[in-house]
Amino acid sequence: MCRGLIGKKLGMTVVFSSEGKYVPVTVVKIGPCTVTQIKTGETDGYNALQLGFGGKKKTRVRRPDKGHLKKSGLESCEIIREFAVENPGEYALGQVLNAGIFTVGDRVDVSGTTKGRGFAGVIKRHGYSGGRKTHGSHCHRIPGSIGASAWPSRVFKGKKLPGHYGNEKQTMRNVEIVDIREQDNLILLKGAVPGPRSGLVSVCKPKITKK
Repeated sequence: MCRGLIGKKLGMTVVFSSEGKYVPVTVVKIGPCTVTQIKTGETDGYNALQLGFGGKKKTRVRRPDKGHLKKSGLESCEIIREFAVENPGEYALGQVLNAGIFTVGDRVDVSGTTKGRGFAGVIKRHGYSGGRKTHGSHCHRIPGSIGASAWPSRVFKGKKLPGHYGNEKQTMRNVEIVDIREQDNLILLKGAVPGPRSGLVSVCKPKITKK
């Protein structure tokens, strides 16, 4: 069975469990995803499905991509990603996969791109407490001394300093699926997942290692 699908984060809400507990959830529109290519160990060296999700204007699709998508009956798609599969022979080009591959209670890994916050200081980026606000201090939000004195006369790698913050791939592991609305292609994931509203995410079953 295919291990994962592509989805779009719609936002957060809350639901009540059967025990009456208040559970915050993230709503993800998962699929439908179309199989655009089947990769096998004989031809590509590994088994995987290439899935297409979403759509965009036909005029924005490059000619090589049009030829590639035409084999699966698609005219355009927003994004293409690969997911591992044990037996690729069970699938066909153009086959549509949806939320039905998951079940309530499954634990999945959710990957997305975090919100981009541009160039940020140490207080926003690393959670520094900042300097004193009174007694004539002018050091409110600066990082302070970074230890580059006579020795070691340099700044060690990894020092927490201002810089680019966000817009990075992040994976949340073992996220529980609270509910599945298959007719609407929606899944409800417990807690928060990376990315802004309308951000693309990959929802994937964790790989089971054989002992």
